[in-house]
Amino acid sequence: MILIADSGSTKADWILVDKQANPINDFQTIGFNPFFHDEDFVEAKIKENHKLTLYADGISQVFFYGAGCSSPHLNKKIQKGLERVFKNATVLVDHDLLGAAYSCYNGEPNIACIIGTGSNSCLFDGEKIHEEVPALAYILGDEGSGSYFGKILLANYLYKKLPKVIHDDFAEQFKLTKDEIFDRVYNKPNANVYLAGFTRFISTHKKHPFFQEILIDGLAHFMNTHVACYENYMELPVNFVGSVAFHFEDELKLAAKRLGINIRSVVKKPINGLVTYHFRYNLTLA
Repeated sequence: MILIADSGSTKADWILVDKQANPINDFQTIGFNPFFHDEDFVEAKIKENHKLTLYADGISQVFFYGAGCSSPHLNKKIQKGLERVFKNATVLVDHDLLGAAYSCYNGEPNIACIIGTGSNSCLFDGEKIHEEVPALAYILGDEGSGSYFGKILLANYLYKKLPKVIHDDFAEQFKLTKDEIFDRVYNKPNANVYLAGFTRFISTHKKHPFFQEILIDGLAHFMNTHVACYENYMELPVNFVGSVAFHFEDELKLAAKRLGINIRSVVKKPINGLVTYHFRYNLTLA
């Protein structure tokens, strides 16, 4: 059996298939990011999913594509954790950007973008991904992402710049003080996931002119930085994966139209496309 996973910083989707690509089962765990998690954490959290570990001994190959998995040193943290659980499997850990590129590929070069908790992009030529500019993570970058919009929401709340109807709804729902927000953002782990969690609130008010402007400008900022950086970006199809791209698809398309960008697809979860790519192009591990 072959296990394929797509992991953001918040959630990971897993699908188990046989060697003919027939689905056996699917699973969901928290997301694993080597900037925040080590092999002990990965092992412990996967073992909490008894539905997944039930199959562990029969799995021969694991393909894991994850946020933050951008170098051999970082990837090793996730790989070691997976190898402790799937003891009979050969394990490959690679970047979620590669997973996104695989999942969107339909035989022609394209620009693949992730906009979820974080954001990133690449140009995929069918064999390799090419990154023109780096992803700078949630403090310096992640333009247009959940953490990006979460920061804007919290800052405007604390500065008392939200429209009254939005301010009152936020205050009633979350009952947060400045000290509580500061503690969660500056003192506790996974601040990016915490910030991105507020996109659910933004979604409920996304048609308000206040958020329409913020969303369209933020998504245009992402595309100006991570799509327009490619020389022929107006001629290439551009694909998006991730929850933020999916839930704010209308705003994404308005921003793209402003910039002359051709969006081919917007997909919430790339996992099914990943399976298709793996078997279409016969990706296997020794």
